[in-house]
Amino acid sequence: MKLLQTVAAGLVASLLIPVTAQAQTVLNASSWVPPAHLLTANVMVPWMQEVEKATEGRVKFNLLPKAPVGPPQTFDAVKDGIVDFSFTVHGYTPGRFVLTKMTEFGFLGDSAESISVAYQRMHDKYLAKYNEHEGVKVIGVFSHGPGHMYSAKGPIAGIGDLANMKVRVGGGVVNDYTRALGANPLLKPSSESFQMLQSGVADGIFFPSESIAAFKLTGLLKNGTEVPGGLYNTSFVMMMNEAKFKALSPADQAAIEKLSGEHFARRVGKAWDVADAAGDEAIKAAGVAMQTASPAFVAELKAKIDPVEQAWYADIQGKGLDGAALMKEFRAEIQKVAAGN
Repeated sequence: MKLLQTVAAGLVASLLIPVTAQAQTVLNASSWVPPAHLLTANVMVPWMQEVEKATEGRVKFNLLPKAPVGPPQTFDAVKDGIVDFSFTVHGYTPGRFVLTKMTEFGFLGDSAESISVAYQRMHDKYLAKYNEHEGVKVIGVFSHGPGHMYSAKGPIAGIGDLANMKVRVGGGVVNDYTRALGANPLLKPSSESFQMLQSGVADGIFFPSESIAAFKLTGLLKNGTEVPGGLYNTSFVMMMNEAKFKALSPADQAAIEKLSGEHFARRVGKAWDVADAAGDEAIKAAGVAMQTASPAFVAELKAKIDPVEQAWYADIQGKGLDGAALMKEFRAEIQKVAAGN
């Protein structure tokens, strides 16, 4: 009997070993942009594969075929565990995020990589402690490439051309910029851009080059104006459900941490720069008449939008932050990254 018990115990132990070794956590991932969009195909999917490899298969992802909630509800969906991993645009929920506006201001630079890496560094150094992302695990903060101006009607060569123009925007600072420039902002997620332009609800759009091609807008637009350094940028966060992250083993948490932060920001920034270059080619091939904003037009733009940044300085003063100094350091950091540091 004792021998049988010993053999039985040995068999149970041998069966448990492979089960323990192969134990997995499967996280539901959600993307509200198309499967071919760079944020899905070139950022989320490769990063999830990196995590799976780094954790030796202990952490896997299930990319849902359709986002269960709309873009503006995504932050809360991750926080509440409806999905475990996704991203959102901070400006889609007006008033909720204040400090993240720092990367939405104009004339920061022409590279999503430089802006995103510098933004991540500034976030880690100054912003994270204010916990605006309470309830989620931040994988990385980042920006798309420089935002430009596009019209379904006439060219945009001066401030007067923007008067009363109905412009689809993504919220946040660009919403305030649009008003300051005399146009009418229409705050809607990027996924609704095609319908808005096709129906005539919007006369134009402020977007990076990549997004014009990604959302198939080239056939709906007639004119575009590139703004050197970008008229604006958009602040994003890639995030994970905090409880799911904390439930992982210390080793798997460390593996994810290593692939987060600046590593992630650089990955998404590089991908966006490549996509912007391809977007420029698609816009050109479609026959959209493009021009570069003249120095006089740039001066007009700056005069109109600078007060928006100044107002933000006052907004964050109560948090003990010097907005002017923060932005000076941020712009210097962007140049530092662009120089290879």
